[in-house]
Amino acid sequence: MSHLRPALLTDHYELTMVSAALRDGTADRRCTFEVFSRRLPTGRRYGVVAGTGRLIDMVREFRFAPEEVEFLLRTGVVDEPAARWLADYRFTGDIDGYAEGELFFPGSPILTISGGFAECVVLETLVLSVLNHDCAVAAAAARMVTAARGRALIEMGSRRAHEEAAVAAARAAYLAGFRFTSNLAAGQRYGIPTAGTAAHAFTLLHDDERTAFASQVATLGRDTTLLVDTYDISQGIRTAIEVAGPQLRAVRIDSGDLAVIAQQSRELLDSLGATETKIIVSGDLDEYAIAALAAEPVDMYGAGTAVVTGSGAPTASLVYKLVEVDGRPVVKRSENKGTIGGRKVAVRRHKPTGTATEEVVVSQGVPDRQANDRLLQHSYVVDGEPVDLPGIEQSREHLRQCLISIPWEGLKLSAGDPAIPVTVVPAG
Repeated sequence: MSHLRPALLTDHYELTMVSAALRDGTADRRCTFEVFSRRLPTGRRYGVVAGTGRLIDMVREFRFAPEEVEFLLRTGVVDEPAARWLADYRFTGDIDGYAEGELFFPGSPILTISGGFAECVVLETLVLSVLNHDCAVAAAAARMVTAARGRALIEMGSRRAHEEAAVAAARAAYLAGFRFTSNLAAGQRYGIPTAGTAAHAFTLLHDDERTAFASQVATLGRDTTLLVDTYDISQGIRTAIEVAGPQLRAVRIDSGDLAVIAQQSRELLDSLGATETKIIVSGDLDEYAIAALAAEPVDMYGAGTAVVTGSGAPTASLVYKLVEVDGRPVVKRSENKGTIGGRKVAVRRHKPTGTATEEVVVSQGVPDRQANDRLLQHSYVVDGEPVDLPGIEQSREHLRQCLISIPWEGLKLSAGDPAIPVTVVPAG
């Protein structure tokens, strides 16, 4: 859960709309907003829902403290009636959405927020901030997991992101299938396994590599990872085995031509009797670099910058749009930014074998259910109260099963159409 107070993590115009709606009497009109993406990032064949659990925690905490209300009133963001309304604010509506770990495609209504206009519109910026970030990280991380072909990955991108974004990114990467994170706050908040040993600075601190390795082994034992590329990699490996013995758990390599170096390192380790010592590689790895190492003797990958930045797609391009007012569908008709009015219900259609074939989205109705259909939306908040939410381990398994269900072409890293089509059936 974030340590930041969430209420002011919003845009100025959300609150000016509240002021005007309170004044003209429309603030309590029953509205439905939906979160969806019009398109996937270039080259992507699926998106991954992530961050909903974090978001629901923040909605629970979404309150305006007296000093925040005073700031908004003093600076003219809101008027007196709006200030009084904000002082008593709590979300009393409903939130439904796709499960964390669910795949999404263009047009998928991944989150639905219903309630009075004012209480829903103030959540817009927070909802998009959380979901755009976490979904982007999870999609990139899922592609890396696929590229790793069962080998473990550790997320180590904290130093490449805002301090709070780093914790959220670690959670999203773990949900996507990463095995560990280097971020201790993520370990504490979400129970994610953490890992890490030493950086080049620790080796350089000592008078020579042998002394540094000996210190690390004396402290952590042979079940540790020695960083062997501070100076000469081959000599570093020899020194590591001389110090720790062939029972050393792993060596890490953070530079150079990793494909060539991994092969040479494996041969050297084997010749030294360290046949069980693992090889961990890191250094600006993304899904393409990981895929390129698939045939090499690598046991674990460390990925940082590419994970926390969405591997070139740092946002999921999600939008938050009003689709229904008092049960009546409303439609935005802007060129290239139009919407389909009405609250949507979505199902994922499958073959009897379990392979997903289509997503069907119906506006102001319910899809005709067929055998092997799976309803995609679940309740997260009812009348302002969170309901039972799945844990991160359950969400992690859900994504694994979803990735198994899509056609194999949908797992390719090359550019292509979405893994399955989305058919949207308008109201009426």
